[in-house]
Amino acid sequence: MISFEEAYQIVLSKTHDFGNVTVPLAKADGRILAENVFADRDFPPFDRATKDGIAIRFDQEMPLDTFAIEGVAAAGSPQKELQSASGCYEIMTGAVLPKNTDTVVMYEHLDIRDGSAKIVKPVTKGQNIHYRGSDEAQGAVVLSEGTLVTAAEIGVLASIGKAELLVKKNPRITLFSTGDELVPVNQVPKPHQIRQSNSHTLRAALFENGIASEIIHIKDDRAKIEKALLSALENSEVLLVSGGVSKGKYDYLPEVLEGIGVQKRFHRVLQRPGKPFWFGEHTDSNTTIFGFPGNPTSTFANFHIYFKPWLNKCLGQANAEIQVFLEESFENTTDLMRFIRAKAYIKEGKMRGNLIDGNGSGDLTSLTKANGFIKVKPGQTIENNEKVGFIPTRKII
Repeated sequence: MISFEEAYQIVLSKTHDFGNVTVPLAKADGRILAENVFADRDFPPFDRATKDGIAIRFDQEMPLDTFAIEGVAAAGSPQKELQSASGCYEIMTGAVLPKNTDTVVMYEHLDIRDGSAKIVKPVTKGQNIHYRGSDEAQGAVVLSEGTLVTAAEIGVLASIGKAELLVKKNPRITLFSTGDELVPVNQVPKPHQIRQSNSHTLRAALFENGIASEIIHIKDDRAKIEKALLSALENSEVLLVSGGVSKGKYDYLPEVLEGIGVQKRFHRVLQRPGKPFWFGEHTDSNTTIFGFPGNPTSTFANFHIYFKPWLNKCLGQANAEIQVFLEESFENTTDLMRFIRAKAYIKEGKMRGNLIDGNGSGDLTSLTKANGFIKVKPGQTIENNEKVGFIPTRKII
């Protein structure tokens, strides 16, 4: 059995680059850019009005306060041209600023009557104009390689005509579970059975990261497990195993995995939950295997403790350390690294947290009340309002 720190470093030392893939813009949300993206023209591409109103030629002395309306400049129409310094153009937000104008006065500051616009509030030259190239110049890098594509980035990509883009390829993942006690979700379990939940939890967690996965469940039959594993290794770059890695009589997976050529990196970690965690690699298929214990909290915790940081590193993303001020005390009297359910929140400008009561590693419902785990070292005592490491399992803010 090894320490948590040793296990964590081993996992992060075994990352892979899965390559790149071109995807359409409609499927780019949540992906990681694998290229720099450049502005195809100035941002914005012309001097544009930021308010509905009139466009005028500003006179420092402003001898005029009333302007004859020469026409309307609508968004999407070609550039207009002001003919007279005593004239103006009505202009809509987003429209090209007419030639010979340099200032926009919003309608709320005007009195428009009989084809003329009278200014009723002070005016500053150049107001209410978004100038050409003031955001980005043509050819500038607007999004860098390694950027996570969210709604904001999608807008930028669309505006520069990036219909397809190069992104980091997500790994092909198979979710593998074993056990005679598990039945499908739509089946009524017998008194000695339970419904499958871990694979569905993992599939949902992966989906939140934009990754699809396949679920395979096999009964406690060694030969069938071996056959299914060999097939899964051929078709997966990552295998997330739930259950079958402890010391029970029917926990065949560690032995079967090694028997089919998977190299064990470690088995069993000084931590709670998730002590029986198994980790290894199949070099022939270049597949990484995470063997999570079958208890729901153990699987859920180890996914976020180990797999998420591993995936982030594979995709070139940073693993930020989060800390919270724990608003109660906790003493870890064991020689294990403890991961305790907790709920983090912002209070008075600080990230704070409270512990969530749980009923052991099989308690699924308590996970819905938490948004992460605090990390408490062996023998460590956390005092009230003391900082402690926090591993999020969902968005906090």
